[in-house]
Amino acid sequence: MSFSTCVTMAVNAGATVYPHQFRDDNAQARATELGAELAKARGAGLYSLSPATALKLQPGMKLVLPSRNGAVLSLGTGDTPTFAGCFRNASSVAAAASTCGKSIAVIPAGERWEPGEGLRPAIEDWIGAGAIISFLAGTRSPESELALQAFESVRSRLHETLSACSSGKELISKGYSSDIDLIAAFNTDPVAPRLINGCYT
Repeated sequence: MSFSTCVTMAVNAGATVYPHQFRDDNAQARATELGAELAKARGAGLYSLSPATALKLQPGMKLVLPSRNGAVLSLGTGDTPTFAGCFRNASSVAAAASTCGKSIAVIPAGERWEPGEGLRPAIEDWIGAGAIISFLAGTRSPESELALQAFESVRSRLHETLSACSSGKELISKGYSSDIDLIAAFNTDPVAPRLINGCYT
């Protein structure tokens, strides 16, 4: 709901995003080195993992975006072509991924907030994966079929579902209900952010 949406909105605005594992001194040093903005905790700075803050980005800007989930996974893909996909760019990511080969993995990440903490399943990631899969041709694994069915079952009430799921309720309780509007905007951004040399463009 947060990382991939922020990356998509930032790239759609013409910015470049550098994923970073932790919001620490190294992240600040990286931002300084790059001449980039550093995304801070929600409410603690101009930019954060709140998608609403991505609306403030301008073409040519650089953003270091720490995230224990999306950024960690992004930085662990090595030489594998890697895209950031969400509800806003599902069809564009599917089209771009289809040009990279016949075998495509769509990763519904889940959530882990502290080192060593257990993984919390996140249905928004599962149905988000299904949204991308709905635009992919070819043979699907059973897991992909179930993700697709999950997405299709809530497609007509996506905003309602995202507002009612655990992550959505947390955002709303913390005063970020406007983020849900941005997250649920289906296929509004015609970009497929690709990770190249450590940054999404």
